[in-house]
Amino acid sequence: MIDIQVLQPDDWQLWRSLRLQALAEAPHAFGATLADWQGSGDREQRWRARLAIPGSRNVIARLEGRPVGMVSGVPAERGGDGPDDDAIELISMWVSPEARGRGVGDQLVGEMERWAAGLGVRTMRLSVRPSNAAAVALYRRHGLKETGESIGDATPDRTDQERVMAKQVPGRR
Repeated sequence: MIDIQVLQPDDWQLWRSLRLQALAEAPHAFGATLADWQGSGDREQRWRARLAIPGSRNVIARLEGRPVGMVSGVPAERGGDGPDDDAIELISMWVSPEARGRGVGDQLVGEMERWAAGLGVRTMRLSVRPSNAAAVALYRRHGLKETGESIGDATPDRTDQERVMAKQVPGRR
């Protein structure tokens, strides 16, 4: 059974544990690096602040009681002009290798979509590297489509820049 838990800043140690696992296991999937969050970057205040982003929702998934996945929803930015009140962005999505293929990712994306619908936002979006085929397939299953936008730094050979995927959130009020 998969259980979803919404995290608060006091849950920073749990978030920290999963985030460090994610950055170590799938460095290609994130804009941040493990080194960014270790050493001088590994501070309680920083972890708490990450979970306290205004307007955000941070969740983990537990499979048979063990934390095995995570995702955050944050207010999307409007091209450098501040937050876009009509969109949320999924960030920091990760499922541990032993839990992949067991519906954990589907539960995490579904939770974010329900949250977005409850906020009354119009669009849910995210960015993903095209080489992350499993993640792209997961997002497509949930109705996200490529927008044609690319963001972030490309890989050194310029073949794998992050692509934006988005969908309209059902039930917008």
